[in-house]
Amino acid sequence: MNALALPVVDEELAARLQAGMAQVEELLDSYAASEAPFVTDAARHLLRAGGKRVRPLLVLLAAEAGREQVGANVGAYSEDVLTAGCVVELTHLASLYHDDVMDEAALRRGAESANARWDNHVAILTGDFLFSRSSELTARLGADAVRIQAETFTRLVEGQILETLGPQRGDDPLEHYLRVVDGKTGSLIATSARYGARFGDAPTDVEEALTAYAAKVGVAFQLSDDILDIASESEDSGKTPGTDLREGVPTLPTLLAQRAGDDARLVELLAGPVAEADVEEALGLLRAHPAMQQARDHVIGLATEAVELLKVLPEGPVRQALADFAELIAVRSA
Repeated sequence: MNALALPVVDEELAARLQAGMAQVEELLDSYAASEAPFVTDAARHLLRAGGKRVRPLLVLLAAEAGREQVGANVGAYSEDVLTAGCVVELTHLASLYHDDVMDEAALRRGAESANARWDNHVAILTGDFLFSRSSELTARLGADAVRIQAETFTRLVEGQILETLGPQRGDDPLEHYLRVVDGKTGSLIATSARYGARFGDAPTDVEEALTAYAAKVGVAFQLSDDILDIASESEDSGKTPGTDLREGVPTLPTLLAQRAGDDARLVELLAGPVAEADVEEALGLLRAHPAMQQARDHVIGLATEAVELLKVLPEGPVRQALADFAELIAVRSA
């Protein structure tokens, strides 16, 4: 993996992170192996399809912050830090196998989803296998890491359940959606930073600040994707504009527009999946609606709050890289 998923200007820091991510990549490939060749093939399917690897990279970067705080010599990452990076990425990968079954997805990362290549049973069991492998690795990190992972997994699954059930009678749809994003996306990204700080020997105040930072960044990253699905006029964002509209998936801009209720035609279009013939009209109405700027302001607010939390760190390349990541999210949604 040559390119880092986060912007890192400092060359020495970037080189260390790249070397660490190369180690993580090798370990992930080995941990996806099973005594049964078929299971190995299925487990490595999405792993080798690519991905940003944001979660393990945050583990390494948070570990850098810890080493910086205690004045440790710069060198290779500890075994615990690398293991933690694998734990969070395997957990994420496992959740993708299950998500694709629930969404009946045909593609993932440009390749056939596991359920499309094999079937739902294989995809579900492969996800279970990766969750189990992640749990095995977490046990190496000690009882407290097991507790953190269990709490994170609970929040991740609760987020998926909330998304599946949808808002219930009396629920605010927007608040419900933000709870889903916080559980499904924010929780594991927050744990990535917590693990990195903890196994990088960061002081407690730094660990807590980086955990809170990553929770906000994780939510902001998902919400910025919501905005790009509407605002982007090409497939540069990684998916066809209006994909969420076609699938009837609620997003921050659409929920804000529905809450406003000031455009009867737009509210009508957003009542369910938007027909292909109406997608361009819906995109045009949304792009002109104040809900888009409200959504951008929300993402920028989260990114700003995240950067504020970094004041616990000294000025330097690690703090700068973390701040740049938060600011990149704000800019990509603008």
